[in-house]
Amino acid sequence: MKFQFESSTLKVRYCETDQMGFVHHSNYLKYFEAARLEWLDKLGISYKKMEENGILLPVIYTEIKYLFPLKFDDTFVVKVGIDKIPLSRLILNYQINSYENKKICFGNIHLAFLNSKNHKPVRAPDKLTIVFKKIMNYKF
Repeated sequence: MKFQFESSTLKVRYCETDQMGFVHHSNYLKYFEAARLEWLDKLGISYKKMEENGILLPVIYTEIKYLFPLKFDDTFVVKVGIDKIPLSRLILNYQINSYENKKICFGNIHLAFLNSKNHKPVRAPDKLTIVFKKIMNYKF
C-alpha cells in the first residue's frame, strides 16, 4: 500500500480507552478522520468549502484490521493514501504506526460524493481530482 501523507504525532487520551486499558475500536475511525482532514488541509482542499459548494462526502464503507492495541498516553501517527483517482467515490487507505514505528492497524474508508440538495451521487470536483493526479504523478 502506498501512502502520500503522515499525520502530525497524536497521543491517546484517557477518555479514548476502554475498561481493558486499550483504545476503544471506534476511536480508530476518529483518528483516520483527523488525519484525512489534516492531509486535505495541507493539499489546500477544504471540506467546509466543498460543502458550501454543494458537495457532501458521507462515509459509505469502512474496514479496519487491528494488529496491536494502542493504550493511554501512547503516541502514534496515521498514514493516509490513495491508490486511484476518485470518480464518484474517494477510497482512502490508512495505517496507524506507534511512535516506535510498530504497525498498529490498517484499513480503508470509502466516501461518496453527493449533491447536497438531492443527495444524488456526483463526480468528484475537478480541483480535488487535479490535486490527487499531481500527488500520484499522473501525466495530464
